[in-house]
Amino acid sequence: MERVLVTGATGYIGGRLVPELLAAGYTVRCLARTPGKLRDHPWAGRVETVKGDVTDARSLGEALEGVTVAYYLVHALGTGKDFEETDRRAARTFAACAREAGVRRIVYLGGPVPEGADERTLSPHLRSRSEVGRILLESGVPTAVLRAAVIMGSGSASFEMLRYLTERLPVMVTPSWVRTRIQPIAVRDVLHYLVGCAELPDGVNRGFDIGGPDVLTYRQMMQRYARVAALPRRLILSVPVLTPGLSSHWVGLVTPVPAAIARPLAESLRHEAVVKEHDIARFVPDPPDGRTGFDRAVELALRRVREARVATRWSSASVPGAPSDPLPTDPDWAGGSLYTDRRQRTVDAPPEALWEVIEGIGGENGWYSFPLAWALRGRLDRLSGGVGLRRGRRDAERLRAGDSLDFWRVEEIERGRLLRLRAEMRLPGLAWLELRCGQDAAGRTVYRQRALFHPHGLAGHAYWWSVAPFHAVVFGGMARNIAAAARERGGRATAVGR
Repeated sequence: MERVLVTGATGYIGGRLVPELLAAGYTVRCLARTPGKLRDHPWAGRVETVKGDVTDARSLGEALEGVTVAYYLVHALGTGKDFEETDRRAARTFAACAREAGVRRIVYLGGPVPEGADERTLSPHLRSRSEVGRILLESGVPTAVLRAAVIMGSGSASFEMLRYLTERLPVMVTPSWVRTRIQPIAVRDVLHYLVGCAELPDGVNRGFDIGGPDVLTYRQMMQRYARVAALPRRLILSVPVLTPGLSSHWVGLVTPVPAAIARPLAESLRHEAVVKEHDIARFVPDPPDGRTGFDRAVELALRRVREARVATRWSSASVPGAPSDPLPTDPDWAGGSLYTDRRQRTVDAPPEALWEVIEGIGGENGWYSFPLAWALRGRLDRLSGGVGLRRGRRDAERLRAGDSLDFWRVEEIERGRLLRLRAEMRLPGLAWLELRCGQDAAGRTVYRQRALFHPHGLAGHAYWWSVAPFHAVVFGGMARNIAAAARERGGRATAVGR
């Protein structure tokens, strides 16, 4: 049985590719900087997970031992001005390590390159994706580079952008890129071709365009989305004055996609993205029922959203630039100041009722205190380039390690006992929020809550003391209202039981 390596398994495509590879009979190894993020996936017990980074040759070399096919599904999108250099260095390291490990094939998912375009005129995002593909093709390891434009699927950044723009704005003044022709592809078809590429003949070393059967402008995509979603026809007016920067802020204002991700997407949409060949079908036949049309892709994605069956989201991957430091050991932590706000309440409800409230926090349920303060903090975060509150939840009831949750990330979850969230908002320091469910010596249910902040420099200390006066309202109200919600939930359960 062949062993394949999947990099980027914590991301949108990687997290969906793993179960497809398992279903196809492969042994799967996942490379992740934070393996704990994969722990709660339904397929976690069927894969081998190793800790490492594509820029670290040592850990990468160990991960590639015994691997015949390696999937390269990572990129440094939005990590800063030097993201192209980071992508370049990572691709070269991966190429060299794969060659040394005797890997039979590399499979990479990149983006389309407009026909006849000077690479210097491409958006930095497309230019970097193109360069990574070229580095891998020149690695000496047979490589398949799949070039996909807009990927349509529940939870994808492109789908979320289209969905929110169309649903929230019946009348739109839009950038000129709404007139650009695009050939979108359903995520299920992307996964089909990715899995099929593992069996390409050894002599195949090239790129392939992949796309769905429809060629549409973005304007047409919005109108067709509205029709599938049973919305009135949208009035769309395009103007040439919206720069990519302004476009990204416009997208960020209306959709959950932050400007750091919206900008490269908007820049890419300036270029026509139409499939120039469909040679992949010579080696990997199209899906048995044919390639998925745009309307069908939207229908399937909406169904998954409505049924809360979104396996991965664009926010599954860590936000570029967000802190990834684990919670420091306390109280004997040697890393400097660690401010703490502690709250505790006895709850007149069974522990199961309290845990349901804890695990259901955020998203549509909110944060159980001073909604205006949370909304304002989210808006300020968006204005400073952060993710804000609108990422919501992947699932309305269940959380798993690595999930994004508004402007937090689930760092640790011990079901029934502990939920630890790490802040991904823009802060002059690192922050965590812990929610615990337990019992005291008398057997009563106890809710314990800790907010922790490790300041960076003087600005960090000033930030903590500037917001400290509001903690009684925000954190105190949260503890009080969570206890009340658990008591109400427990009362309903008792009434039903009778």
